[in-house]
Amino acid sequence: METEPIRVVIADDHAVVREGLTAILSGQPDITLVGTAADGREALALVQNTGPDVVLLDLVMPTMDGLAALHAIKQARPATRVLILTSFADDERIFAAIKAGAMGYLLKDSSRGQLLDAVRSAVQGHAYLHPSVALKVIHELTGAAEEPTPAPPDAPGEPLTEREVATLRLLARGMSNQEIAATLNLHERTVAKYVGHILEKLHLANRTQAALYALRQGIEQLSPADE
Repeated sequence: METEPIRVVIADDHAVVREGLTAILSGQPDITLVGTAADGREALALVQNTGPDVVLLDLVMPTMDGLAALHAIKQARPATRVLILTSFADDERIFAAIKAGAMGYLLKDSSRGQLLDAVRSAVQGHAYLHPSVALKVIHELTGAAEEPTPAPPDAPGEPLTEREVATLRLLARGMSNQEIAATLNLHERTVAKYVGHILEKLHLANRTQAALYALRQGIEQLSPADE
C-alpha cells in the first residue's frame, strides 16, 4: 500500500522565496505542494480549503503576520504541522512560535536537506529546531521570567538510561532519528523508542522541548561552530 504524499502549503511574502521553495519541494516524489500564499490571511484560507499536512510559514508578512497566522491555523486545523521559516533568529519570536505550537523553526539559509528533513519529520510528529536557533531560545529562557522547562520526575526507576542520554544529546544538536541511529549504530526504530521514553520520563511534549531541556540543563552544549 502506497503512502499518501505529504501535502504542503508555502506562505511567504517574497515571490523569490516561494519560487525557490516550490522548486525544492516539487522535485520530491513524497511531497505535494497544494498552494502558496503571500500573507497570513491567504495562508489561513489555504489551510482551511486544502487541509495540508505541513505549512512552511514566514513570520514577517503583511495583512496578518506569521504569529497571528500560526495561532489561527492551529485553531482552524490543529492536525496541520507548522514549520516557521524566516531570516530572523529573533529570540522573542522563536519562543512565542514554539509556545504557539510550531513544530519547528528553520532559518531561510537552511540547506535543502535540512528543509526536507524538517518537513518529513514534522508530518511524523517530530519537531525540528536548528541548533543555532536552539541557542537563541536557551538564552531567552535563561534571561526571561518564563515557566521553567519541566524537570524529570524523582520517582525511582525513572532516570534516563545511558543510551537515552546519548540519544538526548544528539537530539539537542538538531539531529534526526536517522542521523542519531547512524551515529549510535542503532536501528532507526530503536532511536524512536528511546525518544519516546525520554519524552515520557521528562514529561515533555515534543523533541523541541527535549532539546531545550538538554541544553538548558547542561546535558549537551553546542560548540561555537553551531552558533
